[in-house]
Amino acid sequence: MDTIAEKKQGTAEMEDFMPIMGTDYVEIYTSNARQAAYFYQSAFGFHPVAHCGLETGTRDRESYVVQQDKIRLVLTSPLKSGTEIGKHIDTHGDGVRVIALWVDDAAYAYKTAIDRGAESYMEPMVERDEHGKVVRSGIKIYGDTVHIFVERKDYKGVFLPGYESWDSGMEIKPIGLKYVDHMVGNVELGRMNYWVKFYEDVLGFRQMLSFDDKDISTKYTALMSKVMSNGNGRIKFPINEPAKGAKKSQVEEYLDFYEGPGVQHVAVATDNIIETISELQSRGVQFLSIPDTYYDELEERVGKIDEQTDTLRKLGILVDRDDEGYLLQIFSKPIQPRPTMFFEIIQRKGATSFGKGNFKALFEAIECEQELRGTL
Repeated sequence: MDTIAEKKQGTAEMEDFMPIMGTDYVEIYTSNARQAAYFYQSAFGFHPVAHCGLETGTRDRESYVVQQDKIRLVLTSPLKSGTEIGKHIDTHGDGVRVIALWVDDAAYAYKTAIDRGAESYMEPMVERDEHGKVVRSGIKIYGDTVHIFVERKDYKGVFLPGYESWDSGMEIKPIGLKYVDHMVGNVELGRMNYWVKFYEDVLGFRQMLSFDDKDISTKYTALMSKVMSNGNGRIKFPINEPAKGAKKSQVEEYLDFYEGPGVQHVAVATDNIIETISELQSRGVQFLSIPDTYYDELEERVGKIDEQTDTLRKLGILVDRDDEGYLLQIFSKPIQPRPTMFFEIIQRKGATSFGKGNFKALFEAIECEQELRGTL
């Protein structure tokens, strides 16, 4: 006889009609993929993995694949004018085009998503080389962003057919990044609930958390956010929309400069945020400046923590606690000329939340940057 726990587990598995095993890769369209690859290797400690371009028979684009632990980035630039890639960069600047999801059956994932209301981006396509085959398919999501389903159980190659192994010759020192913790999407006012329902209906996600303008606001600006998670909890997509405020919010600034909805930031996890951030700062990666007063009563707010407050103060690392434990987090400045995409570095010590207690300090720091840019 099945136990109650086994029955609950079976029910959860039945309800998860869209099994997703993890993030396969994140593809960033950028004006100079070769220079971007150098940046991610030298600054963020990513290892070179694979390359495609003219030398590999690809005529319209050049891509470099870099990886650190389970985080795989694909950096892509066009090789001629008038391409989809070039038009994307012209409109949005550098930004995330593809959030690829690792699945066991890309044809099933595609058919299920289309049957449940998704718009097609790419019908199931089998790609082969001497290392086996990969099946990929895709659907459109907010703005010009897409999900590609990747089935690679019959493939032993370095990345995908059409790519060759690539060694940049650089001496790479990783900085302890482990996996993609979550990815945040910014959408227009009034569209957050539309995309929440999309992820629920089309991909079987559930809503984990919800924040309104009372939770996420300062004297000047506000936004609203809902966090969506897939069946096994490995994929988390917070979705933000602006809320009415006295001045222009960070989401409105993003939408203005990205010229539409898109990925606001990629949060990557580490097991030692102090070592990771110390190394990133020594390599010139810039982070938001947190007011010194934030740390004056830190332990009174969050309780006992393992880290020294003076060390966190020096590095600008934020701390928050929930019922499960605490987390440490920090946010980079935008990594391209437009004030759009940035990175979050996060270390979880039991906490499963997203730093609600840090929202005010974080948003005030962002507003300082907006004021310097003249966009607040």
